[in-house]
Amino acid sequence: MLTPLCGALLLTSICHAQSVVLTGVMGKKALLIIDGSTPQALAAHENAKGVQVLQVDKHSAIVQIQGQRHTLHMGASPASVGAGLGSHSRKIVMRADSSGHFRPSGHINNHPIQYMVDTGASLVGISQTDAQRIGLKYEQGQPVTLNTANGRVQGWLVRLQSVRVGDILLHGVDAVVTPQPMPFVLLGNSFLSQLHMTRKGHEMVLEQR
Repeated sequence: MLTPLCGALLLTSICHAQSVVLTGVMGKKALLIIDGSTPQALAAHENAKGVQVLQVDKHSAIVQIQGQRHTLHMGASPASVGAGLGSHSRKIVMRADSSGHFRPSGHINNHPIQYMVDTGASLVGISQTDAQRIGLKYEQGQPVTLNTANGRVQGWLVRLQSVRVGDILLHGVDAVVTPQPMPFVLLGNSFLSQLHMTRKGHEMVLEQR
């Protein structure tokens, strides 16, 4: 079961763009999303994909990436460290609506979708209605719990062939189809953690190399 996503730290190196997101703490294990993969629970001294966990606390974890230590905090906004973005990046700029939300339009598997950015969602979240409309086969998917900024919902794990927002296109993005009605597709961290994200006031910028 996934634990609530409260914060994220995007870590970027010069030779390899790698993202590590702390989505929660399960006992003595840190729940990490590494390069947008399925969340993994790692205890101190365990490692995955070149990321080693050194220490796990109640609301944070210390990890080592390419010989450097980084502290991942729950409750913090996404941040980036390391090399700057290259000249071949793709970028979209979004402005918050009157309620403070970011609601870009886009496509899933080439079907038009209305998103709402949810940095508190562990994965992309899709209602059954939208899933059926775009032809997703989810009935045989693994039962999972999707954690959102507003709480937990049950659903089925699926992998999306493509997720597009503006000029940004990612393939093989994990998502949860939930029976709970939702007016938007939640653009969660299985997508966001693979991008460079910055926010200033009412503006949010997503950038892809």
